[in-house]
Amino acid sequence: MSDLLLLSASELAAHIRSGKTTSVAVVEAHIARLRQVNPTLNAVVCERVADARVEAAKADEAVAKAKKAHKLASLPPFLGVPCTIKENFHFAGMPNTAGLVSRIGRKVADDAPIVANLRAAGAIPLGVTNTSELCMWMETFNKVYGRTNNPYNPAHTVGGSSGGEGAIVGSGASPFGLGGDVGGSIRMPAFFNGVFGHKCSPGLIDNEGQFPGPSGGIDRHLSSGPLCRRAEDLEPLVRVLAGDRAVHLQPVSDVDISKLRVLQFARELAISPDADQLGARDRAIEALMAQGARVEAIHLPLMAKALDLWSAMLATAGSDLTFADHLFGTRSPRAALAEFGRFAIGRSDHTFPLIALALFERLPEWTPKRTAKLRAQALVLKRQLEDALGDDGVLITPPYPTVAPKHYHAMLPPFNFVNCAVFNALSLPGTSVPTGLNSAGLPTGVQIIAKEGNDHLGLACAMALEKSLGGWVYPIVKVSK
Repeated sequence: MSDLLLLSASELAAHIRSGKTTSVAVVEAHIARLRQVNPTLNAVVCERVADARVEAAKADEAVAKAKKAHKLASLPPFLGVPCTIKENFHFAGMPNTAGLVSRIGRKVADDAPIVANLRAAGAIPLGVTNTSELCMWMETFNKVYGRTNNPYNPAHTVGGSSGGEGAIVGSGASPFGLGGDVGGSIRMPAFFNGVFGHKCSPGLIDNEGQFPGPSGGIDRHLSSGPLCRRAEDLEPLVRVLAGDRAVHLQPVSDVDISKLRVLQFARELAISPDADQLGARDRAIEALMAQGARVEAIHLPLMAKALDLWSAMLATAGSDLTFADHLFGTRSPRAALAEFGRFAIGRSDHTFPLIALALFERLPEWTPKRTAKLRAQALVLKRQLEDALGDDGVLITPPYPTVAPKHYHAMLPPFNFVNCAVFNALSLPGTSVPTGLNSAGLPTGVQIIAKEGNDHLGLACAMALEKSLGGWVYPIVKVSK
């Protein structure tokens, strides 16, 4: 194993600038790891290794030129550092199917704004990573690329929809990647694969340039953002992705952990975590208490309606297209019912969760009074939680009630993702933080929730918890023969 696979992207960039290593060496180390683990993981679904090698050589040339001119400080922050990109983001010349069979062969000519920001910062993408079909389920599986497997145990899920990113970053083959989160799709894959991830406040990072793309008020609930193996990369990556909007991210260095209030639910009101995840929460809270933070218990009864509140907020966001539109070109329930029939005899191009979603996604429209009431309650819950958080508080809670389940086990019960999704409904920033491995060698973790606009608090806690609890653990992937 190369020691380069253990470093943060920020450390790698610094080593490349200083001449301690080269971009070529860094990129080659990650390509070697990618080639080792990807046959087992199926995380990177389209490589660009040849282009990455050319870009690494050019990065080294840029470093040599800047050194000669005494202008190393002017180099882009992640010059020469490899990364990966979720396949549903527009990335010039790369596939853009989001796991939809009807889009096989579809490529885009231009980069999404945040992909362009990453590349302008000097990052070198090694390829694009797998998603769930249409990015709308927590098992990364589709009929285009197949299923992605967990680096800590391939029999377990990687989460979704940014599961390919979680798996390849968790494996050590990519220092960081780009994902998106509308119901936990950054935080759950980060958690299941033992790495860090951040869902930012609305508007901090541009969501344009992805398929399916946000429309209407969905933009307040969807967040594009980073997954990375080291916490120190979170803030600089968010700033790069945010571009001109980065001025709205307060400096993480300004946060004094000893002055923070750490909230926990007095009783678990959404879906109660198991012993592993309660232990993860308690370890995280105790680690922050050891640095002087104060702990407070809160009781918010509306959290018991987490699934309904999330569904109502998304249903009333005014999106132009439903998932049924993307799948069948019609919103008629008959199309979804017919697809269930094709699925039953093995002739469907779609996955079971998405067919079910297409059938039931319009239910909130058919009960408008109930949906309106739930939306109002979601706004009340947001006010209650933000009042409790204030500008010096964070909430620590498990992102999922168990460690990564075995493949397909997330279908029963199917709604455990709401511990993440409810915070999309409330438009609150959340940071996923690994807290070590359980007795079976699978990652445990927490999510840190802050008031809208207070992303820096969660990022600061992530760095503090990494120092106390160890952060990401390099996995021994059981490589396919």
